[in-house]
Amino acid sequence: MNWTGWTLAMSLMATPALADIEDARDLMEEGRFDEAYDALWPAARSGNAEAEELIGVMYALGLGVEQDYVRAFDWYLRASLKGHPGAQSGIGWYYETGLGLPAPDLVRAFLWYQLSTIGGDPDAAISVEEVVKKMTPEQIEHAQELVDDYRVWLYPFR
Repeated sequence: MNWTGWTLAMSLMATPALADIEDARDLMEEGRFDEAYDALWPAARSGNAEAEELIGVMYALGLGVEQDYVRAFDWYLRASLKGHPGAQSGIGWYYETGLGLPAPDLVRAFLWYQLSTIGGDPDAAISVEEVVKKMTPEQIEHAQELVDDYRVWLYPFR
């Protein structure tokens, strides 16, 4: 198979998952959360970051599932480690507030907000500015070291 044929085959294989995610978004907008969850589940279980983030949203807000901040965090984290900026911002918020966690962690909140900013989420920059106001200079320095560690792994070309 030549390059063009391989590319076409790969895009055709990916299309159903993308279509399912778009269908799930439509279902969520219509308030049909049980159906949306069912549409997202196969893609999320296969490691699709967009589907993982949307399931995280569902658990965070209790949309079609029982609200569960721990499970929401888990789904957001899966997507975050794949470079999903919206999920990274969500992880930052959980660390900032401590919701579903043993305690807030401003260093990790800064880390995830900053990674989200690098990933292209414009609202995350505002979150970075807000969380910095609560941090000591030592915490900011430590958080920036963590950002530098993660940046080369998640965003090697940025």
